[in-house]
Amino acid sequence: MLWTATQVLRKFSTSSHYYQNKLKLAIIGQSLFGQEVYSNLRKQGHKVVGVFTVPDKDGKADPLAVAAEKDGTPVFKFPRWRVKGKPIPDVVDAYKSVGAELNVMPFCSQFIPMNVIDHPQHGSIIYHPSILPLHRGASAINWTLIHGDKKAGFSVFWADDGLDTGPILLQRECSVEPNDTVDMLYNRFLFPEGIKAMVEAVQLIADGKAPRIPQTEEGASYEGIQKKSNSRVDWAQPAEAIHNWIRGHDKVPGAWTVIDGQPVTLYGSSMLGGSVPAGQALEIEGASQPGLITKSGLVLYGTDGNALLVKNLQFEDGKMIPASKYFSSGESSSVELTDDEKKMAEEIRNIWKGILSNVGAIEETTDFFKSGAASMDVVRLVEEVKQKCAGVQLQNEDVYMATTFHDFIQLFVRKLRGEDQEEELVVDYATREVNNMTVNMPYQCFIDGKFEDAENGKSYDTINPTDGSVICKVSYASVADVDRAVAAAKEAFDSGPWGRMNPRDRGSLLYKLADLMEEHQEELATIESIDSGAVYTLALKTHVGMSIQTFRYFAGWCDKIQGKTIPINQARPNRNLTFTKKEPLGVCAIVIPWNYPLMMLAWKSAACLAAGNTLVLKPAQVTPLTALKFAELSVVAGIPKGVINILPGSGGMVGQRLSDHPDIRKLGFTGSTPIGKQIMKSCALSNLKKVSLELGGKSPLIIFSDCNMDKAVQMGMSSVFFNKGENCIAAGRLFVEESIHDEYISRVVEEIKKMKIGDPLDRSTDHGPQNHKAHLDKLLEYCETGVKEGATLVYGGKQVDRPGFFMEPTVFTDVEDHMFIAKEESFGPVMVVSKFKDGDVDGVLQRANDTEYGLASGVFTQDISKAMYVSERLEAGTVFVNTYNKTDVASPFGGFKQSGFGKDLGEDALLEYLKTKAVTVEY
Repeated sequence: MLWTATQVLRKFSTSSHYYQNKLKLAIIGQSLFGQEVYSNLRKQGHKVVGVFTVPDKDGKADPLAVAAEKDGTPVFKFPRWRVKGKPIPDVVDAYKSVGAELNVMPFCSQFIPMNVIDHPQHGSIIYHPSILPLHRGASAINWTLIHGDKKAGFSVFWADDGLDTGPILLQRECSVEPNDTVDMLYNRFLFPEGIKAMVEAVQLIADGKAPRIPQTEEGASYEGIQKKSNSRVDWAQPAEAIHNWIRGHDKVPGAWTVIDGQPVTLYGSSMLGGSVPAGQALEIEGASQPGLITKSGLVLYGTDGNALLVKNLQFEDGKMIPASKYFSSGESSSVELTDDEKKMAEEIRNIWKGILSNVGAIEETTDFFKSGAASMDVVRLVEEVKQKCAGVQLQNEDVYMATTFHDFIQLFVRKLRGEDQEEELVVDYATREVNNMTVNMPYQCFIDGKFEDAENGKSYDTINPTDGSVICKVSYASVADVDRAVAAAKEAFDSGPWGRMNPRDRGSLLYKLADLMEEHQEELATIESIDSGAVYTLALKTHVGMSIQTFRYFAGWCDKIQGKTIPINQARPNRNLTFTKKEPLGVCAIVIPWNYPLMMLAWKSAACLAAGNTLVLKPAQVTPLTALKFAELSVVAGIPKGVINILPGSGGMVGQRLSDHPDIRKLGFTGSTPIGKQIMKSCALSNLKKVSLELGGKSPLIIFSDCNMDKAVQMGMSSVFFNKGENCIAAGRLFVEESIHDEYISRVVEEIKKMKIGDPLDRSTDHGPQNHKAHLDKLLEYCETGVKEGATLVYGGKQVDRPGFFMEPTVFTDVEDHMFIAKEESFGPVMVVSKFKDGDVDGVLQRANDTEYGLASGVFTQDISKAMYVSERLEAGTVFVNTYNKTDVASPFGGFKQSGFGKDLGEDALLEYLKTKAVTVEY
């Protein structure tokens, strides 16, 4: 990708590439970071005249040396530059021979003499992973986390004879997330941004624009190198300080403590919020109270009584285990390999041999790490094994947990057989006694078949709109969580059982999921009611009921997705067969709104799954709970891990990353038109992913004087006030024929006065609270605008005087076409009524179509000819005649114009999640 970007730059921006000043560089350093800096500087046109790096270790060259030798760049591998503090003349002469104009030191563990530092025309620049003068010296990233700094970053500075004291050339900083480890911080920011910054710094020097900003001594700090010997945990501290110490040493050198008389290293720390789960006590030497082995890991306590959670433990022999398995009885017995598995084992033995080239023979007892392997070798091993054995679910952590060849093969075979997939689902619930039942609500991100906290440890409150109280805290997903979820979904599609599953079996799982939803329908409806404000009876019938119907409908489609055979013009005497296949797209993203949280999930995800795709779904930030409960039920139904991933969080972060992600092939969105436009733009710029959009509406409802008045009043009210007006196809504007206008309004107001506004869990309630406070405030402002513009407020327009976010059902009349409320959607219980002259069918049609939206529409008349005439001319994706809100799982749903494109429901919805492949065979 980087090479492609460079080629584009060369083609379209020659002035910024060819005509920039370029330098002759010496790269002094090592590591993958050094390799990337080297490669990027060369791509920018600078000439690297020499690479000075460390000698080979165990017969393996440093990555920087490997890249340079491949390019034919002179490479020097000096064991040292000085002896007893004095430069080695031969080494210095060899360095000077390359004629560098600038020394670039991306990461260097050797001491470089000052006559080398100062020799080039422009001197030397160094990368340091802290915001100098803070954390001078080695282990700077570790100390950033150990001290609990809120900001991290790096400095590129001019080398001098002090220790990280030279003038600053440039600095960059980023926020430190609560559960960041050294690896996470390095991989997310310090590594990628550091490479860019080093390249930028060199160009500034080449252009004569590089600053030299003297370092201040105010706030300066220096800490020593963190080694295993000085990384033992001090338990006489608050929990957060212990957490910072552990994550500041994760993974190198590793914070450790003593358990049962032996050193144990702790990895994967996070602060524990909420109640501590049940578990078995574990004595920790020096701790103020015992730890607790739980299903989620090892719970540890600080002196302040707060708790943290550690996920993995590593013993002296290098073996790592999940902390939750500490008390598991002994070693599991070895499995006996089949002939095919033995062949695979030998192939894996060759992979080990290729990586551990310094080892004479790979024995059963050969230890991967004790033989010299490093973290990059772990990645190589995992990826090579996965390439050889498609479908095996192998991760980097598995290598740390099975370090000998024998243990690794045993782990590999168990994974290949699927014996590790029956792990019990661990769910931390937020539990409430409500609606005469116990409601258990998952509140964490759901990624790769597991519930887990957001990687950054953040959470937020989800609010009950009935009284404004907090229901529970919910994980606030980060960009890193999106990337993990997409990777899980991609793995499940490419290599997991879902992608290989018989369509009929896939349908059986979706039927089972629908059955489970039905079994839990009261609980789902209760959650929907307290989280979104939906009236319980409506939630039970529509929010949940139609969701169940949707999954059953699309479950039936799984084994009926077919292509076609196509006659083509045959060049005689050849015979040809052309046919088409409908294939799934791959990983799909789904972003849903807050008005029908579960139903919108079902409308999109059922079709997506039936087509054979995997998905990452972002529920609305204010209504995440039924989506997370759905995730739990999907596991019980047997949906393989990684197929469904649910990420609560913000649209600006999670939604944007889903739009941008290169591994997502389709995004389905329901929401506002402005956000839909932004999503479409991002999807186009990223990888031209397929998009379907169900956006805003201002649906017209035309009521003629020859209507059935009773039905028109009843259905007209439903068209506006159904689900508190939070309904995408709500009639945003009613056109009532002049001769019946006043009677119609009088009848509507009379019926509104009979509506009961109150607790949505009360079975007699007609009208519940608006979804959230910001929306209520927006509705009140909408009504104020209507009054200011001269519309007549006949009823309502105010907040109900009671706790919660309740809005009075509202009626405006005398609404003229130019007014704001005539053009813009309220998305609330606001009836906007305009009259039209008797008999003016074409005139009212013109006014009804005078909108940029085209989601739905309706007409009430007993004249069938008039009904057909009007329905043919209304510019909307759905037209209701003498009814409203009558959607069905078999009928396609979607809009025209700026209400979006693409369909939910019906056979058309399947096509949104399929691609067509044409195959021509000559025989």
